[in-house]
This record gives sequence, structure tokens and C-alpha cells, in this order.
Amino acid sequence: MAKDILKLKPESLWKNFYELTQVPRPSKKEEKIRAFMKKFGEDLKLETIVDEIGNVIIKKPATEGMEDRKGIILQGHMDMVPQKNSDIDHDFEKDPIDAYIDGDWVTAKGTTLGADNGMGVAAGMAILEATDLVHGPIEVLITTDEETGMTGAENLKAGVIDGDILLNLDSEDEGELYIGCAGGVDSTGVWEYTTEAVAEGMATYKITVKGLKGGHSGLDINLGRGNANKIMNVLLMKAGEKYGLRVAEINGGSLRNAIPRESFATVVVAEDKKADFEQFVTEFDEIAKDEFKDADAGLSIIAESTDAAKDVIDEKTMTNLYTAVAGCPNGVIAMSKDFEGIVETSTNLAIVKSDGKQFEIATLQRSLIDGSRDKLSEEVRAVFEASAGKANSTGEYPGWKPNPDSTILKEMKEVYNNKFGKVPAVRVIHAGLECGILGSTYTNWDMISFGPTIRNPHSPDEMVKIDTVQLFWDYLVETLKHAPKK
Repeated sequence: MAKDILKLKPESLWKNFYELTQVPRPSKKEEKIRAFMKKFGEDLKLETIVDEIGNVIIKKPATEGMEDRKGIILQGHMDMVPQKNSDIDHDFEKDPIDAYIDGDWVTAKGTTLGADNGMGVAAGMAILEATDLVHGPIEVLITTDEETGMTGAENLKAGVIDGDILLNLDSEDEGELYIGCAGGVDSTGVWEYTTEAVAEGMATYKITVKGLKGGHSGLDINLGRGNANKIMNVLLMKAGEKYGLRVAEINGGSLRNAIPRESFATVVVAEDKKADFEQFVTEFDEIAKDEFKDADAGLSIIAESTDAAKDVIDEKTMTNLYTAVAGCPNGVIAMSKDFEGIVETSTNLAIVKSDGKQFEIATLQRSLIDGSRDKLSEEVRAVFEASAGKANSTGEYPGWKPNPDSTILKEMKEVYNNKFGKVPAVRVIHAGLECGILGSTYTNWDMISFGPTIRNPHSPDEMVKIDTVQLFWDYLVETLKHAPKK
């Protein structure tokens, strides 16, 4: 069914997007997509560069009569977030994405689609191979490892790119132009623990929290969706108090920039408390479903008998973990005073996992204000340290400060109005675009971000609205045609 998308318009963009779905490209595992993009540029006989960190840059000369225009950089990232439902058998390092048309949308079967940022990359590819478009000098910059560290943007060297205008093709609402974004930082806590043998007369259960929507920890953080780690923590803590539950292992969430959809724990309770414990989980499930009935109606919490656990985690460390997860802030912290309806500062309690020797809690703080990001990160670390954990923050990246006087902003507003009969909305985004990092190296760049409408990125419910892809393409082509003169 994936090939059905080849019939969609514009054909050139959808063709390239389909080809991207066939190349595995999870973050940190971009070897195949990097080789694919390099071959794509070389096959077009265009100057193609793979820099030291793994970014791919492909340069296309201006069409006749457009040599006097400022160079435009079309920028996207090659990696995608590898998220799947637990009942789907999919290896993101080997298997293609099974995309299909679902009414007005394109989505994937049980996995992330990769429209973030496959749509932007496919658009750049279509521009590169087109022979009937009018444009000045074009450079397509495809960065590596955007989703888990912005490594490519961080390590792009000065002097590699020639253009003056950056069009970041990684936004997710057609008809909106983005001129600023949040910065971010990862904060982590680690707890060493010991184990002890499971006592006799204990029953082992696998507890599963699933069915949550999850989503992008920036774009979807204000939607009130459930956090699987928070839900699991409450269940374990209460069951520990009521039934003496002990934990053998826990694994919740998988990516810092994705709201955790699922959490799994292996626990033991006394045989004579099995019936009461099972009833407790049933009642807890009903209460949680009622709490999230509007934002996350698919939530399901179950306890199933499983193979006997041999060891459990020491009680002191579990108490510390319960305290840390309960005390760790999660969700929206502050709304912007300058941009109505936009989240200013947030944090995502993304991962809680054990590995037999230690616990790790991984979080991601975002803010439009770098000082607020840093303050929140300090608060998260303080929670971990107060619970006897070792805490650190890494991967800090700056926000992108809005420039309402931007020349390309003025030009693109006029182009959109002339093309579609209305003025596009101008916004900032509570997500980590690469513009802030790239602009700190290329300080001369005038930057803007836009794209087609994408919903539920970073989750298996990710989808792109078909008709907006044509609008996005038409707008991009028209913008290139009206590139300002040098």
C-alpha cells in the first residue's frame, strides 16, 4: 500500500518521500540515508559534500537570469524518531516504513511515519532534480542527528555554505511562518541499586501502561496527555504501600523528545494478596481512564501473571525513585507572555528504566528563554539529588530569537498573500528547530521555518495532511522565484 502515495500531488515530492520511507534512518543510525543522499546529489551531477560530522550539502546553480539573487539554503534533517506500538514487529535499522493513505492523511502502520522531517527533505530533493523551476543559487543542507542531539547543526563548520537565506523546512502547520523556537537541555538522574532474592510465596506480574498517544514533547506538551512514567509511578508506589509490592525491573519511555506512551514493570506480591492486588489494578485502571478520558482515551493498564522473577530491587532505592519521579516536574511550566497560546517553558519526564545495576531518569527541558530553561534544569537536578541520585545536564542548545524585521519574512508574507489571498500567521514554536544553532555559526543568515501540516510527530500516530503538501510545495516554488537580489 505504501506505493499508493506515488499517485499523490505533487508527484515529485511524494516520489522522493516514498523513497525516503524505504531507507532506514533512525537517529544515530544514519549511515544508509547519508549514503542515499550522497548518491542522489552525485547522480544529478551536482556538487555534493559530506562534511566531517555527516551532514550532506548539495549545491545547485541558479537558473538562467537568476544569478543575481541571494543564495537560498533549504534545510532539513535526515534522521527520524523511531517509535512503534509494542505489538508491531518492526526494526527501524532494517525495515522500510509502511506508509498508507488514510482519508485526507498519510500515516504509517503502527510506527512513526517520518514526515518529520522527511517532507522537508523530499521537498529539497524535488527542487534539486527539477528542470522547470525558476530560482537563484540553491543549497540543500541535510543535517544529521537532529532528533537526539542536533549534532549536525552543532558541528556545521563556517564557510561551507554560501547562501544568505535559510528556509528551514521542519515546521508542521501549513499557512504559518515560524521566526523563533525554544532552546533545550537534557537533564538525567542515575541511582545505583542492589538486588535481593525474591522471597518464597511470591507471585510475579508484568504491569503494562499502554495506549497513550504520546507525541512530540514540545508541540504536544500542552495537550494534557498522560505520561506513562508518572502513571506507572503512582501505581507502583500505592501498591507498595498497600500490598508490599516489590519491583524487579521497570522500563518506561524511550526518547527524551517524545512524551512516554508506554511503561512496563515486573513486580512481585505475596500469593495471599494476589486477588486484592489484581482488583487494585483494575480499579486504578478505571480511575486513570476517567482522568484522561478526553486527552488520552486509549489508556489501558493491566497486570498479567508472568514467569517468576529471581531478584527485586532494594527498597531504599525504590523509595528514592518513587520520590524522584513524583517530585520531578512534567508538562507545561509557563505560557509565553509575548506570544498568545504558545508554551514558553516545559519539561518532559521521558524515560525511567532499570538495567540490573542502576536506574536512569531522562528528561528534556525546553524554553523560549534560555535563562528559564537553565533554571528549570537546575530544579530537575535538585529533585534527583535530593532523592540520592547523581544528576547532570547535557546537550544544551540555544533558542532562536525572533526577528520581526526579517527581510525574508516580509517577502514570504507578500508571496503567500499574492498566491493564496491571505496573510500567513507568524509564530514562534515550542520545539527545538536547528535555526538557533545554525544562526550562531552563520550570523548573516536571514531565517524562516515552514512546512505542511503534520500531526502527532514522534509517535506511531504521526500523519501528514495530503492537501497541505501541495500548498507547501507551491509556496516553496513561488518563494524561490521571488528570491531577493544580492
